[in-house]
Amino acid sequence: MTREELILKWLNNELNHEELQAFQALEDHDELVRLSAGIEAFKAPEFDLDLAKSGLMSRIKSEKSPKRFNVAKYALRIAAVVVIAMGAYYFSLTRETSVNTLIAQKSSVELPDASEVVLNAASTLSYNAKNWSSARDVNLTGEAYFKVAKGQSFKVHTQDGIVEVLGTEFNVKVRDGIFEVVCYEGSVGVESDSHSEILKPGDTFLILDGKYIATEKETRSRPSWTENESYFKSMPFRMVMNEFERQYNIELQTEQVNTQALFTGTFTHDDINLALKSITLPMNLKYGQKNGNTIMLSGE
Repeated sequence: MTREELILKWLNNELNHEELQAFQALEDHDELVRLSAGIEAFKAPEFDLDLAKSGLMSRIKSEKSPKRFNVAKYALRIAAVVVIAMGAYYFSLTRETSVNTLIAQKSSVELPDASEVVLNAASTLSYNAKNWSSARDVNLTGEAYFKVAKGQSFKVHTQDGIVEVLGTEFNVKVRDGIFEVVCYEGSVGVESDSHSEILKPGDTFLILDGKYIATEKETRSRPSWTENESYFKSMPFRMVMNEFERQYNIELQTEQVNTQALFTGTFTHDDINLALKSITLPMNLKYGQKNGNTIMLSGE
């Protein structure tokens, strides 16, 4: 017996015991009973029962019949899914991988072509891994040492200029008014707003506070900071202080100190007391603890 036949027999009070059990097992049994009770409540003295039953059956069938297929609405849903999928795909292609170092932290990064980058403290490197095979481009803020695998052009983009190589080792520093590139192996092309140059091993490109500075040959095989030591040659003392703060996560304050005086020397990243002596003795300065995270430098 079909569902409709079972309901019709129930409306006519013609169900036997087995059919009544089958009717009570219907999924919408309770709703049917409520509908029938509502019809009975609104019945007038000359109420046409057959018409009411017919109306009830029509309502039951309409509630169970499938909704019309809306082609336009379905097409819009498909279009929305396509747009979302394309957006996700585009986002995956354009999303950049970013590596950051904190104060007093260094980090090594291996790029998709096995090129190696070592980031100095408080630096940021970003690149697009998905697009790496067609464009070996990175963005740098701070300082990093690069050991680039041979291949197509490799570019380092900074706020002060672009460094371009094919396969080489070099260091880039961009902060505190310094744009410095040192070539350790191969050749490096450097271009800034005011100057461009091709560097060979031992050559240095240096712009300090907007001025190009000629430098001597670099004799080290790699940057000193990668071996936990900062080296300076004729650099303003304020830049030495800034680097000291980055390596030790402290604040240096001064009293009667010429921070523009040139400093030549080194300081270690592993022993703050030894490092303080290394930067104060050549400048005839004294130092003392001011509070937990601040050290005062003063002139003698």
